[in-house]
Amino acid sequence: MLTGSRTWDAVVVGGGPAGLAAAIALRQRGLDCMVVDAMTPPIDKACGEGLMPDALASLMRLGVHLERSDGAIFRGIRFQNQEHTVEAEFPRAAALGVRRRRLHARMVQRAEEMGVALRWGTGAEMRQGRPLLVNGSEVKARWMIGADGQTSRFRAWAGLGEVRSESRRFGFRRHYRVAPWSEVVEVHWGHSGEVYVTPVAADEVCIAWVTRDPQQRLDAALAGFPFLQAKLRGAEPTSRERGSVTTTRTLQRIYRGQHVLLGDASGSADAVTGEGLAVSFRQSLALADAMAQGDLAPYAAAHRSIARLPQMMARTLLLMDRFPKLQERSLRVFAAEPKEFARMLAMHVGEASLGGFVLRDGPRIALKLLAGHAKGNVGLLDGDEDSEAESLPA
Repeated sequence: MLTGSRTWDAVVVGGGPAGLAAAIALRQRGLDCMVVDAMTPPIDKACGEGLMPDALASLMRLGVHLERSDGAIFRGIRFQNQEHTVEAEFPRAAALGVRRRRLHARMVQRAEEMGVALRWGTGAEMRQGRPLLVNGSEVKARWMIGADGQTSRFRAWAGLGEVRSESRRFGFRRHYRVAPWSEVVEVHWGHSGEVYVTPVAADEVCIAWVTRDPQQRLDAALAGFPFLQAKLRGAEPTSRERGSVTTTRTLQRIYRGQHVLLGDASGSADAVTGEGLAVSFRQSLALADAMAQGDLAPYAAAHRSIARLPQMMARTLLLMDRFPKLQERSLRVFAAEPKEFARMLAMHVGEASLGGFVLRDGPRIALKLLAGHAKGNVGLLDGDEDSEAESLPA
């Protein structure tokens, strides 16, 4: 039912993983909701397709069960460039690489089981100062949720588009029919971006290229990574190249009255963190709790807390992307001290405290980076194009 006298508890604009997670969480708390999306499932998106342990834990709370056969297990993260390699395993739980279409299908299945009203192939019309229209008819709801991604139309319609800070890069992704050669996600660092290798099946990997250059496609990028070129030589592409924008964005506010934002529509961290889905799932659970209480203020507080660590990590890792000398020095330090890298990874996936890492490990890592800088006796930005105009933040 779209029209008539019915008023939904919540209407979700956007039927991707974030919107479906919110709808499932709301149904778990007894609220009725409808999801509206112009596309039809399963919905794909260009992304790295790795579900970190914290993302899997949130999916379990939502009752979304992924089997080993849905993807490929990976047990940690590896950073490497032409000179240095460092890797660490997750402290307690493994992660799963899974094709986005498979994940979406599993989440749709769970939403159907929970009785979510799913309206696929359904256009939502949002004009400033006018009510939400679905297929030309007004829809009434106690809460309106915008989960329609980084380019959210809902955000502008609800008057929540004021941005506090933003940085942008570009991602390109393709799959290849080849057996994964390791049980970790590999991050290959270059001077103009990173290549991510995620196992997604026993005979398939996802290759994603993230860069500041919107013109540099995956094939051209791989020419700068001989190791990967050798691994992929002769491998059949199993998907076409897809592109998207990856953004680190903070908004002034995420709700106004009955309108509230979720997932990438509400702010985001660069894909380098690998935490986009985990963040969305945790936000969904917090939003459902707040709506069950009838007050969005607790969600806003939880949203700030959930976003803090991924955005901090995004900005830190983007310094490595932006300044090749810092990237080189950081990888050299971590390669020499892999326990430091392991502790950082544990903190990143929520299996160690941020405070403990900052107080115990942060100063030690900083001293080692500074010691390497002093030993080399060269400026960090020497040789970089904008070294005279820019400097690292204090």
